[in-house]
Amino acid sequence: MSSNVFIEDQMGRRLDRCVSDALIKGCGGLVIGSAVSLLFFKRGAWPALIGAGFGIGVAYRTCENNLNSFK
Repeated sequence: MSSNVFIEDQMGRRLDRCVSDALIKGCGGLVIGSAVSLLFFKRGAWPALIGAGFGIGVAYRTCENNLNSFK
């Protein structure tokens, strides 16, 4: 018996990986931005938001490359 893997299942796994990657990288950027804010910028909110934005941007780029290589 062969194990058939449907294309929908493969696509679902890739999208799940994209969502989890975005959460992990977004939260990581938020934490790093918050630490930088506390240490260097007198507790401003903008370094934390920029860090979260960079994390989500990297996750988006990774997801885009991963989904475009789907065949």
